[in-house]
Amino acid sequence: MRYGGWYSPPTVAELRFGALEQIRRLRKAGQEIRPVAPISGHRIATTFWGKAWCDNLLRYSDFANRMPRGRKYVRSGSVVHLAVDAGCVRALVSGTDLYEIEIGVQPLPAERWAALRTACAGEVGSLVALLSGRPPERVMEMVSRPGEGLFPAPGEIALDCSCPDWAAMCKHAAAALYGIGARFDHSPEQLFRLRGVSAEDLVGAAVEAASEASEGGALASDDLSALFGVEIEMDTPALPSAPRKKAARKKAVRKKAARKKAARKKRSRAAADPG
Repeated sequence: MRYGGWYSPPTVAELRFGALEQIRRLRKAGQEIRPVAPISGHRIATTFWGKAWCDNLLRYSDFANRMPRGRKYVRSGSVVHLAVDAGCVRALVSGTDLYEIEIGVQPLPAERWAALRTACAGEVGSLVALLSGRPPERVMEMVSRPGEGLFPAPGEIALDCSCPDWAAMCKHAAAALYGIGARFDHSPEQLFRLRGVSAEDLVGAAVEAASEASEGGALASDDLSALFGVEIEMDTPALPSAPRKKAARKKAVRKKAARKKAARKKRSRAAADPG
């Protein structure tokens, strides 16, 4: 707000009120929006994935001195919409006006993903642990390693905001970047989608590595479930199980026929000896 030529930055309460008005207006117009909820407390993100995203951005001088500009905006709930897709994040941030932000993120290079997948092959316990922010410590270190892990460097990120600020990293873009970290707290699989890779691939690599290490080159379903801590269903060949199923069916048919035969005999005896 401006008073007599002096600019007074909006308070968190003012930002929150403006954001709520924008959300109400957009929903009334029939738009489907996904707001980032207001954030309380010192940290923007609390899980491994969200914190690692924010820490990664602050690791680079390109972003470190500009990211704090967006903290007040994301805390107030000013990110009224944020959608993560493959290679792109689109956001709406409420400020003096409603601004459109587009963040382009380059896909993870195939050779980098292959190296990461191989490195994690013997470390990933389960997809559940991975996405719940409890992957093994070595996996955490590998996926967050600068230049080698999942998180992008500044050169792999392109920012665009519709606000009049000439700086590429305006406070609205910074708020959207923080909003991504907050979103990863609840939906870490979106990081994999953003980089164009699949979280299931890491677990698949672990399954393959465990199978090759076992005697005979393969693990049974029960072995895998015990190893990875999740129920794993495996396709089994139809031929070995077919004879057992056929024999069980024949046995059931024989029992049914015997019951019917016994019932007929009982009825015949009752008819022959009515008294």
